[in-house]
Amino acid sequence: MRYDPYEYRASRRSVVIAPRGMVATSQPLAAQAGIDILKAGGNAIDAAIAVNAVLGVVEPMSCGIGGDLFAIVSEAGSDRLTGLNASGRAPYGASIAYYRGQGHEYIPGSGPLSWSVPGCVDGWNCLLDRFGTMSLGQVLEPAIWYAENGFPVSDIIARDWTGSMPLLSPWPESARVYLPGGKAPEPGADFRNPDLGRSYRILAEGGRDAFYHGEIAEAIVACSKTVGGLFSLDDFRDHASTWDDPVCAEYRGHTVWELPPSGQGIAALQMLNMLEGYDLAETGCLTADTLHLQIEAKKLAYADRAEYYADPSFADVPVEALLSKAYADRQRERIDPRRAAIDVPAGDPVLQHGDTAYMTVVDKDRNAVSFIQSIFHGFGSGIVPERTGFPIQNRGQLFSLDPAHRNALVPHKRPFHTIIPAMVTRNGKPWLTFGLMGGAMQPQGHVQVLCNMIDFGMDVQEAGDAPRFQHFGSAEPTGTPMEAGGGRVNVEEGIGEDAFRGLVEKGHRISRSSHGYGGYQAIRIDPETGKLHGASEPRKDGCAIGY
Repeated sequence: MRYDPYEYRASRRSVVIAPRGMVATSQPLAAQAGIDILKAGGNAIDAAIAVNAVLGVVEPMSCGIGGDLFAIVSEAGSDRLTGLNASGRAPYGASIAYYRGQGHEYIPGSGPLSWSVPGCVDGWNCLLDRFGTMSLGQVLEPAIWYAENGFPVSDIIARDWTGSMPLLSPWPESARVYLPGGKAPEPGADFRNPDLGRSYRILAEGGRDAFYHGEIAEAIVACSKTVGGLFSLDDFRDHASTWDDPVCAEYRGHTVWELPPSGQGIAALQMLNMLEGYDLAETGCLTADTLHLQIEAKKLAYADRAEYYADPSFADVPVEALLSKAYADRQRERIDPRRAAIDVPAGDPVLQHGDTAYMTVVDKDRNAVSFIQSIFHGFGSGIVPERTGFPIQNRGQLFSLDPAHRNALVPHKRPFHTIIPAMVTRNGKPWLTFGLMGGAMQPQGHVQVLCNMIDFGMDVQEAGDAPRFQHFGSAEPTGTPMEAGGGRVNVEEGIGEDAFRGLVEKGHRISRSSHGYGGYQAIRIDPETGKLHGASEPRKDGCAIGY
C-alpha cells in the first residue's frame, strides 16, 4: 500500500534532484559550504569535512571537535565500502573502582567524569589522507570564516541551545563562550566564536598533531586537572582511529550497510532481518499491525544491543551470529502479532551458530560518504576548556560499571556508541547514503525510513517526512534494565487514531509527542538516470543542496 504524504502533512519538501553533486545536512550554511568545496574541485570527502567543521560552529550543541565521528565511504570505481571508527577511548586513569569509590552506580551524564578522548580530528585526518584531495586548511576555511565573522542562529538550533542553558551555566568558560549576555542566542541573532576560530586555525596550520600532541591537548588536560577529570597527555598521544569493514543485511533485494560495534548499527540490521519475514506491504503503511511488528522487532534487537554490543578489542561480540538469517528466524518466533511483549531478555545468537549531526555528500565522480559526528548530549559534558571554543563530549557515560558486562569500563577502551552512518547498495552499486541522528532513535529510525522506501514505495523525501514512532525503555548497554511494562512508545500526530487505538489494544503504553524523532538526511543515486535525489529532515533546520 503506497503512502500518500498529503493525507498526513499539510505540506512537505520536494525531492532535490541534481546531476553533478549534492550535500544534505541539518543546517543550510553548512550544506552550502560543502557545495562550495565541490564546485572548487574538492571531492565528497573534502566536502563532508568542510560541512562537519561548519556544523561545529553553527550547531555547536550537536557536534564539534570535542566529539567522535563515524563514516562509510564508497569510492568511485571501487566495488567495496570502507568504514571508519573515529571514536575515542576512556582515560588511562579511569576505572570502575574509582567511580564506585566516588559513589557512582552509573557514570555521570555530564561533567568531567563523562569524558572520553575526542576522536573527530583524527577521523578528519584519516579520511583526508586516504580519500581527500584538499588539505585540512583548505576545508576548514568556511568554518573559520563563520567562527570569526559570525552567523545568524537558525530556529530549531536556537531552541535546543536555550534548552542547554542549565548545563552550560555552572561552568564559567562554557557560559562565556556559549551564553553571551548570560543567555542563549535567539533565532536570527548573530553569534561569533573566535576561540573556536583560533582552534581551527591551529589545526589548519599544524594538522591532527596540533590537537593530540600540541596546544589543544594541553589545554584540555589542563582543564581536566582543574575540574576533576581524569585525562592525561598520554590519553591523547595514544589515540588512533580504526578502519572497520562495514557489515550488511539483505532486505528485499537491497543490501543495507552499517558499521560493526562498538556502535549500534547492527541493531538496524537485526530488525530488518526479522521484518523481512513479514509482508509489510500487505499489513499496510502506518497501520497498527505494521507498527506493532516494527516495535517488537526493535525490542528484541535492543535487548541484544544491551547484552552484546561493546568494543570488540576488549569483548567477544558475536556479530556474524547476530546478523544471521537463522537467528532472525528464531527471534521472529518470539514476536506475538497480537500482543506487546512485556519481558524481553536478550536472545542467544551463538546457541545454533546460527543530539548528533549527520551529513552525506555525493560528488560528480560518484564518490559518496555517509558521515556522522557528535558530542552526544546537547553540548556534551557542558565543559569548554579555556580558549578552545568547543565543549568536550560526554560519551564515556555509555560505559557500564558492572565488571562482568561486555561494555564494562576499562582504561583505554571505547564505550558503546550510538552514532551510525548507513548506506544501501543495489546490484553492488551505491543506491542510498543516509543517516538519522538521535541517540537510541537511530537504528529504529533507519528501519522506519527503509521500510517506507522499500516496502511502501515512498520517495527519498517522503520517507523522511512520514510520521515516526520511538520506543523507549529497552535495557541499555550501561546496565540499566528494561523499563517495567515493556517500555513505552511515542508517536507523531500523523499516525492515525485507528493505528493508535490498535496499538493500545495490543498492550502498548503509547502517547503522542511532537519531538524526539531524530534528524534524517539522505541522497539516493538513481540507478537508471544517474541523477542525485536529495532529502532533508523537516524536523530540523537543514536542507539538501545540489548542483
